Amino acid sequence: MTAAGAGDAGSGPGAGDAAPAGVGGAAGIAERLGHVYWIGGGSGGAKSTVARHLADRYGLRYYGTDDVMSDHAARSTPADSPRLAEFVAMDMDQRWLLRSPEVMLETFHWFQGEGFDHIVADLLAFPAGPGIVVEGFRLLPRLVAPLLADRAHAVWLLPTPQFRERALDHRGGRWTIAGRTSDPRRALDNLLTRDRMFTDRLAGELRELDLPWITVDGSATEPALTERVATHFGLTA
Repeated sequence: MTAAGAGDAGSGPGAGDAAPAGVGGAAGIAERLGHVYWIGGGSGGAKSTVARHLADRYGLRYYGTDDVMSDHAARSTPADSPRLAEFVAMDMDQRWLLRSPEVMLETFHWFQGEGFDHIVADLLAFPAGPGIVVEGFRLLPRLVAPLLADRAHAVWLLPTPQFRERALDHRGGRWTIAGRTSDPRRALDNLLTRDRMFTDRLAGELRELDLPWITVDGSATEPALTERVATHFGLTA
C-alpha cells in the first residue's frame, strides 16, 4: 500500500460541495459517517469484488455507487449538474467518438463530482449500524477526504491498464458501451485512454492529499487483496 501526496484536483467541485444542504458542515458529517468504509479507485480495479467480500465477511451493509447512478441522475438538475445534462443530450457517437479522451475526462460528470451530494445523503439516511462499505469510481479523494473522521477508513484501488483490460474481458464488459457506437474499436480505445488518465489523476490527487491506495496489477489474489483492505480498515472477525 502506498500513501503519499500530490495530484491534480481537477476542475470539478471542491470538498465543500460534498455536504448536502441542511446536514451540517463536513466535520459534523464526518462524525455521522464514522461507521463508513470507503473504497474508491479506477474502473476495473476490483472495488466491488473486495467490497462485497468485506460486507459478507464482516456483516457490513454494501453500497455500490454504480448501482445508484440512474437514481442520482434523476435526482439531479441542469443547475446542479450541468455536465450531466450535456452528456444526456448527446448520442453515443458524440459521447465516445467525436471528442478526444482528454475532453471526455474533463467533462464527464461523475469524474467531476456531480451527484456526490446524493451519495452522502444516501449514506446519512441509513441507520447508524451496521457499518457500511461504499465503493465506486465516483468516490473522488478531494470529496471524500473532508468526510473522514478516521483516514484509515478509506482506500483507493488503482488498476494498471493491463489489469483493467483483463477485468473488462473477464466480466464481459469490453464492448458494452463501445459496441453501441458506429466505430466500436475507436470508441473502446478512447474509453481505455480516458480511464487510464482518470486513474493517473486519482494517483496524483491521492499523493497530494496523503491518502492511501493499492496498485492492483493481478499479482495478488482476490482473497489476498480483500485481506489487505480489511487489515487497512482494522476489521476483525
